[in-house]
Amino acid sequence: MPSLADEIAATAARLVVDEDLDYASAKRKALRALGRQNARSAELPSNEQVEDEVREYLALFCADTQPAELRTLRELALPWMARLAEFRPHLAGAVWRGTATRRSAIVLDLYCDDTKSTEIALINLGIDYEVGSRPDGHGGGIDVLSVAQRSRELGDWVTVHLVIHDHDDLRGALKPDARGRSWRGDTAALRRLLATPDAEPAHPDPTGPTPAHPAP
Repeated sequence: MPSLADEIAATAARLVVDEDLDYASAKRKALRALGRQNARSAELPSNEQVEDEVREYLALFCADTQPAELRTLRELALPWMARLAEFRPHLAGAVWRGTATRRSAIVLDLYCDDTKSTEIALINLGIDYEVGSRPDGHGGGIDVLSVAQRSRELGDWVTVHLVIHDHDDLRGALKPDARGRSWRGDTAALRRLLATPDAEPAHPDPTGPTPAHPAP
């Protein structure tokens, strides 16, 4: 019989794919759907367990379309990373982890301390954007700039979220998940994934140097 964590993970996975929710939001919504809002933290699935369910869901229901959609989104991310190279962009989220579909947003983590510098860069590029935020997990918020990119291949608009982090946060951000896979990757890492589509996101060496200006 499935455990509560299994039920939450399976329900959350459907929400991640169908509604493009992040894992934390999907787990909260899954708890409400299952009537288990009072569940203890120890009963909740890990993000890795939810991701396993997402991959199973994609294999069952999206196998014919998801690989091409994922590649399109990864290819769309590359020029954005080149435009914003001075802010040390790292691709994160479903597009990096390989679970994205056409509903998924491209998430780029930028490490620059100052939202205004990113806004100025977008203005200089003539790019319209919206300003928002998301919880940082510590009672505060993280600035997010959102832009829209038209995809000819998908025949639709794709949202690109630029998440602004402190300049010195990058080293900690390169820590792997519980299975040794990275949560985000720089331009060179993304190019390696595009060259070898079946490869897993590699764990970058957090002790090695990170180029201040990745090659476009």
